[in-house]
Amino acid sequence: MTDYKKILLELSAELASCLNYLQYSYDKVNRLKLDPASLDPETLETFEALVSRFARTTDIFIAQYLRSFAAQDDPAYRGSLVDTIYYAEKKNLITSAKVWIEIRELRNRIAHEYAAGDLKKIFDQVLDQTPLVLGLKSFFK
Repeated sequence: MTDYKKILLELSAELASCLNYLQYSYDKVNRLKLDPASLDPETLETFEALVSRFARTTDIFIAQYLRSFAAQDDPAYRGSLVDTIYYAEKKNLITSAKVWIEIRELRNRIAHEYAAGDLKKIFDQVLDQTPLVLGLKSFFK
């Protein structure tokens, strides 16, 4: 039998760490106030660190934490990832399933379609969504 309580505790600790690193990168990028389309390699690396940390944090939260929560709450639960996001909304873990589905879609674009021509759009979307993700910090201390 899977010990979901232990898994959730471990994921909570991992998420707390990920959120701290995401906050660091977000603060650093916000101090730069530069256009991602005209960045030097070092500054581009800073932006890419933010994108990577955003993708990792949201993946752990949605794909691992929310799924484990649903499985602990209802051992017979077998919903899709989208179903799991709606389940989390129903259980008041998140306030808007729609927003978290958009965040998941952004994470998927980062992982699968990250092309040089999309940098500005991806950076803008990550900068826009990161404060919402950082809102999880109060939950994962």
